Amino acid sequence: MMAENAFEKLNIQWFPGHMTKAQRMIEENIGLVDAVCELLDARIPRASRNPDIDRLAAGKPRLVILNRCDLADPAVTKLWSAAFRDQGLAVLETDARSGKGINGFVPAVRALLADKLADYERKGQSGRGLKIMVLGIPNVGKSTFINKVAGRKAAAAGDKPGVTRGRQWINIDRGLDMLDTPGILWPKFDSQEVGEMLAVTNAIKSDVLDRETLAANFMLRLCELYPEAIESRYGIKPTGDENGFELLELAAKRRGFLVSRGEYDIERMANTLLDEYHSGKLGRLSLERPE
Repeated sequence: MMAENAFEKLNIQWFPGHMTKAQRMIEENIGLVDAVCELLDARIPRASRNPDIDRLAAGKPRLVILNRCDLADPAVTKLWSAAFRDQGLAVLETDARSGKGINGFVPAVRALLADKLADYERKGQSGRGLKIMVLGIPNVGKSTFINKVAGRKAAAAGDKPGVTRGRQWINIDRGLDMLDTPGILWPKFDSQEVGEMLAVTNAIKSDVLDRETLAANFMLRLCELYPEAIESRYGIKPTGDENGFELLELAAKRRGFLVSRGEYDIERMANTLLDEYHSGKLGRLSLERPE
């Protein structure tokens, strides 16, 4: 357990104007779809869940996609899948970049809407198509996921927030169309922890924050959750008494990030920590656990 009040305060505010427009677009089109597919980051399923989506998608069958499961702790991802199923939600674990789990998407959608499909059959409308809306926060891998499911480059994808801006209907399978939507965040985070999780995973641009404080708090979190990964990667063994900046300094010392005699480059170590987490060099780490 880390020392009490060890986490540094970090000011995080994020609500670009285009997200207001995106939310309005979702509200205007939700009535056109049969179900909602909600993409979450498997490393931070709680923090990457936009609370507004419960309101926006009210009354629609919902499929939760735990994406980027290749970067998350597999044992923890299984716990999250079970937790969401306990809430009555359908769940699919995927890694959009490699395509893992993607083949399960169309069957999962058809299972989710089995009653509707049976109703169409009874009415002699067996050829009637299904429409799915895809929702998620920025940079959760939504466009990459859609491209893998569609088997072609149907949606613009990029490793930064805000690539998808307008409405895009994409044919996925015979009788199944998907509506891609821009990623939306919410105007104020419930806690600093949520904002930090989103910044660490690139859902919001970390360069608008104090990266040293972000990295210091992240180092503390990793020492709580995966001390063995920190010891293996940086050669430090936290005692629990250090603050985040002290841990960064210890890691910088082990890496030889010397600025001048006796002074180590905390800024360089902060950037190294965040970059190595993004690239997977710290291992498969989940930053949240279900209640």
